[in-house]
Amino acid sequence: MVDLDETRKADLIAAAREAMTHAYAPYSHFHVGAALLFADGTIVTGSNFENASYGLSLCAETSAATCASHGGHRAGLIAVAIVGGTEGVPAGVVGPCGRCRQILNELAALGGTDPLILSTGADETVEMRLSALLPLAFGPANLENGPLSGG
Repeated sequence: MVDLDETRKADLIAAAREAMTHAYAPYSHFHVGAALLFADGTIVTGSNFENASYGLSLCAETSAATCASHGGHRAGLIAVAIVGGTEGVPAGVVGPCGRCRQILNELAALGGTDPLILSTGADETVEMRLSALLPLAFGPANLENGPLSGG
């Protein structure tokens, strides 16, 4: 298990800031970077990718979760850092949108974790657990013994 001391948190936030520089945001000009920390010490990053058909855009957290899954990291999510701002300059505290909270919840459920979310702005970071950001989350457990599970 990775120790989540202040140095490790700073490294995770730095990875999210770096990821933000790779955002493709020609419409909103709001660049977001996310960094996911797994129990084995791996950090996986992602950035937002906008689309002219706005609803098809991808958030940084979703991009990072997809990259993590592709790389074989589907369990052990222990922390997520998110940084965002106009034209890539960090602004106020940025947290995951509702869709991303669900995506992160699904990834966390695969390993039975409740990751720490580091919502980071230019001058401050707000820390809270995913369960606090998404109380009564809908996830895989809700489908067990339900009408779609055959039980």
